[in-house]
Amino acid sequence: MTIDSDKCLAAPGTGTNLDAAVALFHSLSDGTRLAIVRRLAAGEARVADLVGEQNLAQSTVSAHVACLRDCGLVQGRPQGRQVFYSLTWPELLDLLASAETLLAATGNAVALCPNYGTDTAEGVRA
Repeated sequence: MTIDSDKCLAAPGTGTNLDAAVALFHSLSDGTRLAIVRRLAAGEARVADLVGEQNLAQSTVSAHVACLRDCGLVQGRPQGRQVFYSLTWPELLDLLASAETLLAATGNAVALCPNYGTDTAEGVRA
């Protein structure tokens, strides 16, 4: 996906690339989904594998995997009665690497954001 700087100023709901970018970042904004994506970056896994590794309920992991699949970020490969999930697009790894670079460059600024900062940042601000 390419974000055209001319279209970034368009109003929401106009069908521009901005809407797609919002959907992409929203799909990655949940910590569990992001952890699943990071795990799948290391190789394919079944929901049962993710349940054990993430220490979450099967229904929770399944719902997050379904969300990522519906967004086209994850794909399933059936093998018998099992489904092995993997990342659909290797470009997603580039996005995550860029995010890590940006986070390193901004230091605690994002974590301290009053709207979206982490709970651990609360203690830093106090």
